[in-house]
Amino acid sequence: MELGLAGKGVIVTGASRGSGRAIALCFAREGADVAICARGAHALQTTGAEVEALGVRAFAQPCDIGDAEALHRFLDAAHAALGRVDVLVNNPSGFGRTDDEAGWAGMLSVDLMGSVRATWRVVPWLEAQGGGSVIHISSISGIEFGSPAPYAAIKAALISHSKTMAARLAPKNIRVNCVAPGSIEFPGGVWDKARREDPERYRATLARIPLGRMGRPEEVADAVVYLASERASWVSGVTLSVDGVQHRGNL
Repeated sequence: MELGLAGKGVIVTGASRGSGRAIALCFAREGADVAICARGAHALQTTGAEVEALGVRAFAQPCDIGDAEALHRFLDAAHAALGRVDVLVNNPSGFGRTDDEAGWAGMLSVDLMGSVRATWRVVPWLEAQGGGSVIHISSISGIEFGSPAPYAAIKAALISHSKTMAARLAPKNIRVNCVAPGSIEFPGGVWDKARREDPERYRATLARIPLGRMGRPEEVADAVVYLASERASWVSGVTLSVDGVQHRGNL
């Protein structure tokens, strides 16, 4: 299926490993030029080299997404390096697991305001291209209760923000959507660590997934790239769960 992404400029924040890395590589395989950022410089440069090896333009710059000035510097540098921006994927996470000041602060500054600020910055560039796509990476935790309070609340806020922006930006031919992954396992990730260090929690979570396994980063990436493509040209304001039926609600 031709997705119409060759030659497009794509920015993916929080992209050094896991789903962010998979998203960047998936866009590159479709022929898009890709700019990525993350806090860890070594993993980021490795991913940047993997993107470039696919024959597209790559730009990688370390960035603390919770720092507004640092985020703006990265985005401006990415725009200059790529020459155009057609897609923004907001994929960072502060992983707020504790219901205290630190847990809320990380989620607010990185997940929420990092995504909001990036959207503010990039929308005029998308408009200059005649339209484009913004995709927030939320979580099924944002559509059900049971997760740590800051994580669930901020992931829900991202879903609300994407719907609001979808309606606001539709006249500019800019589509805004959300992807809500379930439990995704990859080396060094949360569920890889749980499998080794907390096997009871791992088995209990696995038992609640009807498809019988954890998800893979590449499966999240495929959903993101579809939503960014011309094949999803009339899809905006949606939250797409990628979770093996882990989330049990109708919506």
